[in-house]
Amino acid sequence: MSTLILGCTSKTINEIKMTENKTVSFSTPFEEKENYSATYFETIAFYKLLERNFPENLKMVESGLSDAGRPIHTVILSENGANTPEKARQQGKQILFINNAIHPGEPCGIDASMLLVRDYLTDEKRLETLKSVTVVLIPIYNIGGALNRNSTTRANQMGPEAYGFRGNAQHLDLNRDFIKCDSRNAMTFNDVFTQWMPDVFVDNHTSNGADYQYTMTLIPTQHNKLAKPLADVMNDDMLPFLFANMDKKGWEMTPYVYARNTPDEGIAGFLDLPRYSSGYASLFNCISFMPETHMLKPYKNRVESTYVFMDLMLEYMVTNAAKLRQAKAAADKLIETQSTFGINWELDFSNVDTITFKGYTAKYKSSVISGLDRLYYDQNEPYEKLIPHFNSYKPTQSIDKPKAYVVPQSAWRVVERLKNNKIELTEMETDTELTVEIYHIEDYKTGKESYEGHYLHSSVQLKKTTETVQFKAGDFIVYTNQAKNRYIIETLEPEAPDSYFAWNFFDGILQRKEYFSAYVFEDSALEILDNNPAIKAALENKKATDKNFATSASAQLTFIYERSNLAEKGYLRYPIGRLN
Repeated sequence: MSTLILGCTSKTINEIKMTENKTVSFSTPFEEKENYSATYFETIAFYKLLERNFPENLKMVESGLSDAGRPIHTVILSENGANTPEKARQQGKQILFINNAIHPGEPCGIDASMLLVRDYLTDEKRLETLKSVTVVLIPIYNIGGALNRNSTTRANQMGPEAYGFRGNAQHLDLNRDFIKCDSRNAMTFNDVFTQWMPDVFVDNHTSNGADYQYTMTLIPTQHNKLAKPLADVMNDDMLPFLFANMDKKGWEMTPYVYARNTPDEGIAGFLDLPRYSSGYASLFNCISFMPETHMLKPYKNRVESTYVFMDLMLEYMVTNAAKLRQAKAAADKLIETQSTFGINWELDFSNVDTITFKGYTAKYKSSVISGLDRLYYDQNEPYEKLIPHFNSYKPTQSIDKPKAYVVPQSAWRVVERLKNNKIELTEMETDTELTVEIYHIEDYKTGKESYEGHYLHSSVQLKKTTETVQFKAGDFIVYTNQAKNRYIIETLEPEAPDSYFAWNFFDGILQRKEYFSAYVFEDSALEILDNNPAIKAALENKKATDKNFATSASAQLTFIYERSNLAEKGYLRYPIGRLN
């Protein structure tokens, strides 16, 4: 039996004496075979074994359902019984939340986490360091994908010999589902995450893309979107610590290689929209990371570098607990009182830095298949040079928050998600008239191809009116004095790229439910024009300036209908009010 020794000796890892005078092996399937990733069943069995042998420090719970019908487990590694959100908060613990196998074809985190948890449990000195941190870990998030085990779907990846599939049981990419929650997985995740409200979140991945010398790359939270107290700690202290110490441990790391063409031309920071795990986490003032190991490096190296990254993250959190706690408190207060929020962003090409990058020379040669030029990276020509690093985004659109949003109970799917994310809602006890700002959808674009089960809306243009609206008992007021304001605004503002409107939750308003028959309405239209000089003047002006309109009887009748009191009030009217 081979043993991967990362945090403690082979004796403490593999042979723990039990009271029944038997020995039990805590070796993982990965250690025994190396180019092997544990199956779903092996993973859960391993944590159950650890839980039986270390009940004071390890707890595994079934946290909710997945689309595959099997429960999503949460493993809690703790000291002094801080194994619930309430106990952890009472003891002032920092919370590190680790997610694995959102894409089960990228299983490094599954095996690295098994090793990490085992090593802390079997080494008293390491366990003692958890006095200020509780680790919350999802062993396998995409259970349906993990059960769809194969050795072919990651066409560009070296090992392991078998792995899961990217899509879940619904064939959804769960790393696009954190806001829309089409999956039971995401509903469970939202619930667990917002119960624990972690300080740092790590979502383990393996990359595709260019070839280069590094085993580990890193996507941090997009710092421009993160509350400034947390962004400052992350940029000025946390990232330098992680990069320097990964290098010292033998796993030199680079920012995620998000390149326009090849890395030589520069790499860019990733705009982690709320649909992605790191973007979702940052809505709750949580510093988040996606470690991305490189697909063409040996699986053993990918697992070991992931292990070291998580271990260093724990070391940083233990050493800097007070600093992180202060930054989180300041961020929560800032977001509670902040009045303006960016909702759409673009890369700021005027703000560029340089980083030293170790790559392979990109070359072109004739393709045997097509006869055309094809790209390849020559590993016989490694290089080290400075390349541009574009890591700043600027808002292209900002929103002034209202005092509150008023959400009708008819939008129950929205209410369900707000509640699941622990957003504070005030339910109206009686029918109440409120003067609110109402959006009317004037224009929008819809994707021509399905994207994760939806046809996303974008480029939304709005008209605003102030109306006195009769809301009903059972409707909800969502006040914007919460540390979770970013979640509220980026889901309820229609122009935001991951709003509930963008994800088709309100598509009913985009279609008329009543209309008119032209031969009947013609006489009514004349009466409307006679009684409404402003509509008549607007009609004549439109006919004079728009030739196509002037030659369309249907368009002219529609023009009159839309401006009359016969028009359908709910058509293109966004039902959530802004209370100012």
